[in-house]
Amino acid sequence: MTSIAPERLLWQETVPGGGHWSGVLKRGTALRLVDLDGGVNVAALFYNQEEKLERYNMADTLKAQHTAHLTRGFVCYSDMGRVLCSIVADTVGWHDPIGGVSGNEDILARYGEHRFQEYRNDMYRSGREGLLIELGKWGLGARDLVANVNFFSKVVVDESGAMRFQPANSKAGDCVDLRFEMNTLVALSTAPHPLDPRPEYAPGRLRLIAWRADPPRADDYCRNFRPENGRGFHNTEILFR
Repeated sequence: MTSIAPERLLWQETVPGGGHWSGVLKRGTALRLVDLDGGVNVAALFYNQEEKLERYNMADTLKAQHTAHLTRGFVCYSDMGRVLCSIVADTVGWHDPIGGVSGNEDILARYGEHRFQEYRNDMYRSGREGLLIELGKWGLGARDLVANVNFFSKVVVDESGAMRFQPANSKAGDCVDLRFEMNTLVALSTAPHPLDPRPEYAPGRLRLIAWRADPPRADDYCRNFRPENGRGFHNTEILFR
């Protein structure tokens, strides 16, 4: 991973395990996600900040780039054929776009009940609940939940069609860099992945580091990673002319 020049650094923040976060990343900003403890799961959603009806589209992202996982070079498409963000660096190599997000019933069945009334910040919160809390801050709700990306997690599909979670996909210190090509509302949850087989509720912490990035050039790796990506970047650039 490249070092971040101090004069470009914008802000840093740590999201606790089982926590949630949201914010706007402007076009030309990069965000580094850092797995602080190993085994973190980061459920992420992306929306066009100016028009939130435009949001990340999992199906278009995968079919346009002929993939079932994400890593460096891939981009996250909106449902308008534009690029919300690009994965410009990655030490993990596989991020899950198909496994979905944990619900309250998943957490209760696997880990038992730890309510806020008794446990305060040590309560057990699902990914869905965390994302809904963050979306509510921006006037969005359950109808705006779409298929998410699970950064740092790996899910494979076996010959029978069953999805299998792969433990130890990410280690402490692993990171992924996202460069934002649109003004994007980002919502994150660090609750466990819904397919994570670990019996204990022990989600990892996430470090967020934002900085001013260089704009993509004609020979940009993500722009040229797939033929469709060139069209996606063109569609995005038209929006900002």
